[in-house]
Amino acid sequence: MARALNLINSDEPFFGHKACAGCGGSLAVRIALKVLGDRAIAILPAGCMSAVGFNFPQLAFGCNAMISTFAGTASLMTGVAAGMKRKGETDFTVVGFAGDGGTADIGIQALSGAIDRNDDILYICYDNEAYMNTGIQQSSLTPYGASTTTSPVDRNGQATLTQKKDMFRIVSAMGAPYVATASVGYLDDYATKVEKASHIHGTKFIHVLAPCPTGWGSPVDATVELAREAVDCGLWRLAECEGGVVTVNRDPRKKTGEFAPVEHYLKSQRRFKHMSKEDIRLVEAHRDAQWS
Repeated sequence: MARALNLINSDEPFFGHKACAGCGGSLAVRIALKVLGDRAIAILPAGCMSAVGFNFPQLAFGCNAMISTFAGTASLMTGVAAGMKRKGETDFTVVGFAGDGGTADIGIQALSGAIDRNDDILYICYDNEAYMNTGIQQSSLTPYGASTTTSPVDRNGQATLTQKKDMFRIVSAMGAPYVATASVGYLDDYATKVEKASHIHGTKFIHVLAPCPTGWGSPVDATVELAREAVDCGLWRLAECEGGVVTVNRDPRKKTGEFAPVEHYLKSQRRFKHMSKEDIRLVEAHRDAQWS
């Protein structure tokens, strides 16, 4: 943690927001902006962070910030970066904060275009694994088995039947010069990756796991612990891809030879309470395939 603390300044660039208690997304925004400093320009689409950060007459951002269209996070980031360069500005970072739905579903076309152009922007997806701002609906990053309002538990005990879209591999395949995954459970790793991305030219993408107590049905004081446990049980991998070369930053099996128990992680959340032993075995099998 010492390295991360050296990267984080004492200013509070994201404060006074109206996020729910224990919000992982607000923590992801706060830490990133503390690393980037007041020369960051934040772009946020419709979603939790724009809903809680822009409440007239109060703005919760200590840096320049603005709301984009739901689908246009990367497009607006491109425009802001171009405008700043046209003015002759050089000391700035255009950073976007979009949720899982606004990234993997609604915003993926604009993100793809930015990567094609290799626009000099930093795109951060705070992944709380559903459309939390509008009522906990399933997104393409909702994990298998999770109960949401659009994929509720049915009479056969089933909820979400699809696996999470693999945005790390998708964005890496698009050719972005820097792609990383992170978790608010390992803030040292996350802060280091934000700082590293800020010095790389081109389109950077960081996908950070950010638990939502409201949507996950977890205690408000368990957010960081859950985000850490997701990594330790192998369901969320910390990795980087630079120039097509993938590096795994943390292998939770290194000390004990095995992952932490998946069942404990899942059963700590109301959205997975219905899952059977067979469902959990399917989750473990999918995890093992991803790590093989």
